[in-house]
Amino acid sequence: MIRKLFIAMPLLFALFSSGYFLASAHAQRIQTPFEVRLLVSGLNFPWGMAFMPDGDMLVTERMGQLRRVTPDGRLSEPIKGIPPVFNQQQGGLLDVALDPDFSNNRIIYLSYAETEGTKAGTAVARARFVDNSLIDLQVIFRQYPKTVGAQHFGSRLVFAPDGNLFVTLGDRANYMDESQQLNNHMGKLIRIRPDGSIPDDNPYVNEPDAKPEIWSYGHRHIQGAAIHPKSGRLWIHEHGPRGGDEINIPKPGKNYGWPKASYGVHYSMIPIKNEHAEQGFEEPVYYWTPSIAPSGMTFYTGNLFPAWRGNLFVGALAGRHVVRLIVEGERIIGEEQLLKNTVRFRDVAQGLDGALYLLTDEENGKLLKLVPATNKK
Repeated sequence: MIRKLFIAMPLLFALFSSGYFLASAHAQRIQTPFEVRLLVSGLNFPWGMAFMPDGDMLVTERMGQLRRVTPDGRLSEPIKGIPPVFNQQQGGLLDVALDPDFSNNRIIYLSYAETEGTKAGTAVARARFVDNSLIDLQVIFRQYPKTVGAQHFGSRLVFAPDGNLFVTLGDRANYMDESQQLNNHMGKLIRIRPDGSIPDDNPYVNEPDAKPEIWSYGHRHIQGAAIHPKSGRLWIHEHGPRGGDEINIPKPGKNYGWPKASYGVHYSMIPIKNEHAEQGFEEPVYYWTPSIAPSGMTFYTGNLFPAWRGNLFVGALAGRHVVRLIVEGERIIGEEQLLKNTVRFRDVAQGLDGALYLLTDEENGKLLKLVPATNKK
């Protein structure tokens, strides 16, 4: 039986502000004490992070700024050369990822919301990172069509072992059947080459009425993506409406059901059929009802927490905690909530040092570092 972690709120925030927190997490009878250290504060709604080979981090701020953070918590001035972003509601500068050959080519990738007249959509650009500036910026993907509204842009960037880039998208809060149609990018998982061209083995490259970038469809709002360290397969999670947040292992050309199937209900309380397979859709690997609003995801492979190796970590916005999921093959067999009832966690990632790094979703956003507890007396 998995035992939950409960934290006293006043004590937790006092310790966050002092930069020190100690707790004990329990699962499968293994005690894993940890500390949460405050590395950086004062970030403006941070969204995504990536670790450079020298140990520094790149952190996006939704307002349209990219910052560099050193391992000891020094924060750079905003990096120059960021493309203009649509900073409204859920739009803005979103994820950041390094090219697999970053050490040689210095290329980074950014996902963000951009405008076209009165409409907006998700875009992906790449540029070379030189002397704290971006140069030679090139847009390699644009959502089609752009739509009105400022919700459900996605968007995580993940490189697969074969070198192709996965881009996760949202349905742009369109509750009709656009996620079910192959002639647009709404509610889709996209797979492209690093230069934006289309891999020859994408499932719809030979269908003239389909967007050839599409890998899978019928998604709602994908805000977490990670490569399984053993299988090399992509895992994603997506927001449900009132419940029905899903974890999926997306297969090429498969339909994941939205908005015809969900384990949640519409915000209007109109029910949705929860039958997936019965309607010809893929069943989720795991789901949450009520919704936790997941965001960010990483598989832990480090050495600092041997008991957590192979576990999947997910940030929760509405849930205000971090989820640790125990994975067995392609099944999730256990769940534990860490830092329960604390703050909205936007992203979670493993650093080069084996620590877990957390971004909080707030105007005075924080970068936190989770490490093994020291035996202080």
